[in-house]
Amino acid sequence: MSSEKPEGDQASTEADENPGARFKTAKRRCKKMNKQIVHVPEPTLRRLPLYYHYLKTVLATGREAISCTHIGNDLNLDPPQIRKDLAYTGIRGMPKVGYQIETLLRSLEDFFGWNRIDEAFLVGVGNIGKALLKYEGFKRYGFKIVAAFDKDPTIVGKSFCDVKVLPIEKLPNLCARMKIKIGVIATSENAAQEVADQMIEGGIRGIWNFAPAAIKVPEGVIIQNENLAAGFAVLSKKLQLLMQSGKFRQEVVK
Repeated sequence: MSSEKPEGDQASTEADENPGARFKTAKRRCKKMNKQIVHVPEPTLRRLPLYYHYLKTVLATGREAISCTHIGNDLNLDPPQIRKDLAYTGIRGMPKVGYQIETLLRSLEDFFGWNRIDEAFLVGVGNIGKALLKYEGFKRYGFKIVAAFDKDPTIVGKSFCDVKVLPIEKLPNLCARMKIKIGVIATSENAAQEVADQMIEGGIRGIWNFAPAAIKVPEGVIIQNENLAAGFAVLSKKLQLLMQSGKFRQEVVK
């Protein structure tokens, strides 16, 4: 029998032996991903979970159906915009009836994939990383952190919230073996880009970034940045504008 390997196996062997080649291979695969993805505006994606929480509350009161007007009045949102948002989930309301709440909830769960479990890897087990590991609310959305990674030898080998901390060197290989597609970064700013590169090398295609860093990713990889300082800056400025508008009233309770 011939000992020669097919061309594809040769490329695979080269990638296995060379971390740089593995990253280039991952970038090429990202570019070949199907681009025919329905675009959903980010503001819509942020409002849909708001509707979900609200509908859960309304359903608990015994109500079975609801209209966009009712939702809009309670959430102070425009009913036509709510109708447009919900349409992205594939559901349509009935004239003079609106939506069956249970059906609408299932539609939202199917849309986000909350009725299945998405496993993720976390890198960086500092204060933010530990807080994410402790947060039990992820279960409601079908999200589970199954392993954590860090370079600190005093943390590696320990477990937090039943999640074991592994050495960062194992990240790319385990990502590929376990087919993990979501990575969470909770490292320092300086380490974030290198960690993202390792995640992509291992096959991760969605990165949730809590590090204060501008991470660059190739086409075909999604990154969601959660900059806490930027969030506070927005809150602070909105509060300043509210106080300047004259609508702000400080009440003193005696």
